[in-house]
Amino acid sequence: MTLQTPQPPPSALRAVLAALNSQAALRQAGATALRSPTGPLQPSHPLAVHQLPPGTATARALAEAPRTGWRFLIEHSGQVLAAAEVVKSTEGHSFAHFAAGPYLDSTMRALAQARHLVQSLRTSHQARLLSMPGHYATALWLHGIDSVPEDDLLIPLAPAPLGVTAHRAHPAGDLLALLARPTATAAVRPTAAAAPAPLAAVPAL
Repeated sequence: MTLQTPQPPPSALRAVLAALNSQAALRQAGATALRSPTGPLQPSHPLAVHQLPPGTATARALAEAPRTGWRFLIEHSGQVLAAAEVVKSTEGHSFAHFAAGPYLDSTMRALAQARHLVQSLRTSHQARLLSMPGHYATALWLHGIDSVPEDDLLIPLAPAPLGVTAHRAHPAGDLLALLARPTATAAVRPTAAAAPAPLAAVPAL
């Protein structure tokens, strides 16, 4: 099937474009790489950001995770330099912050994995980002469209929490149950479609 990435609301894109033209915003630590390029900076790969409520340990409960905003990758000449996050506000959406670091390449890699993975699934999936502040983690959330919550998958981004392997797709319920254990170190059962062989075909970024 296919991987769907919904278009962000106009207010979210406007907030990012305004930040890219704001000297104050570009002085943030996460925006260092955005200050020197010559030529346009392009917001790309928008993903809705959902936040994992405390105590969530099942795929059905995950379905209630609220959307808090959107995250965009900022590109220059085809290279990802930073991420920009916007949050819901009375105006629709407001710029929150720029970010740098390993999540940039990890997001691109996870999206490539997800496109490969959904080809072998029976239903289409929607790509989202799941922020898990209680676990100091973020995952690409593949939400099944017209399917049961148990069909949802999570791909942890790198760096992942102790006991969790980044860039392996897990049934959402399995990963959430593991994260719910304070001292969990056991491996989470990966989906058969996400075994190492197909992942090896994902191009390195």
